[in-house]
Amino acid sequence: MGLTKTESFTEAEVELAKLAKALAHPARISIIRLLINKKNCICGEIVDELPLSQSTVSQHLRELKEAGLIKGNITGTRVCYCIDEKSWRKAKKLFGELFEDFSPPNACC
Repeated sequence: MGLTKTESFTEAEVELAKLAKALAHPARISIIRLLINKKNCICGEIVDELPLSQSTVSQHLRELKEAGLIKGNITGTRVCYCIDEKSWRKAKKLFGELFEDFSPPNACC
């Protein structure tokens, strides 16, 4: 998280911020949706599905992988990607807790 004082925040807050940052680009959301809809590993098809160059798609895949949202398996000269189920469940829990914590106040600005 750069120069911020991450030690001042809970582990859950730091993890949630890392996940939110990884999802903070429409191309990454598109990649995630593609992987969810295909329900299996995808290799070269990702580039064919997006209006982006191979190198740009690779950068977005790297960000998602570093955040733990996806995983990649090397098959010969190709890398096949899919959702990392364990990390996905954790992300769902963290985001769910954040949204569930909100209850509308009686008076608001």
